[in-house]
Amino acid sequence: MERKILFDTETTGFDPDTGDRIIEIAALELIGDLPTGETFHVLINPERDIPAEATKVHGFTLADLEGKPKFSDVAKGFLDFIGDDPLVAHNAQFDFKFINAELKKAGFPEVGMERMIDTLEIARNTFPGMPNSLDALCRRYSVDLSERTTHNALLDCRLLAEVYIELLGGRQHGLGLAAETVTAQLVTYTGPASRTIRKVRPSEEEKALHKAFCDKIPGSLWESGKPPQA
Repeated sequence: MERKILFDTETTGFDPDTGDRIIEIAALELIGDLPTGETFHVLINPERDIPAEATKVHGFTLADLEGKPKFSDVAKGFLDFIGDDPLVAHNAQFDFKFINAELKKAGFPEVGMERMIDTLEIARNTFPGMPNSLDALCRRYSVDLSERTTHNALLDCRLLAEVYIELLGGRQHGLGLAAETVTAQLVTYTGPASRTIRKVRPSEEEKALHKAFCDKIPGSLWESGKPPQA
């Protein structure tokens, strides 16, 4: 079964081109789109200040990261973990840009964009005109958000892993078997053979956004219930 790596970063800001740096990287190994339990997680000293606005998002101050390794110290470990496999992230352009800026700065080869799987793009295609942040998707799929008081790369990876399965159509692996087992690098994941189908119930805001989107499409299936006439 195919190996993928789902990952997330936390940063000092929005743009590495203006000096922003990565302060946290987390990654989960997926085999057959299911987590194996293998993870990569590091906190990083950004070698610069952390603006208060960024701290409000992820909760980290520079004092929290004193004594942590620099990106150049963890780059090889990260590259070894991700190997040559596809990389899954939410709003992946953002994370790829930061990862490649840091790799270039540290003298390592950049990660090819052809490896990118962006769950935000998948969500936009699945739910056009609706909010598709990680929080919104978790609520839509009834994924527990109670621990997400601030952005945390490892927790966000675990949440995204659940959302990613749902975006792909739900967990269908191992139907008809007593259990499903995925083995990789001496790590075994055992999960239930069946799943409860979750009914997606859009909020009133989501319904309004969807209607506004559909109104822009002449003769849309949603409005007429019939295919548009040629």
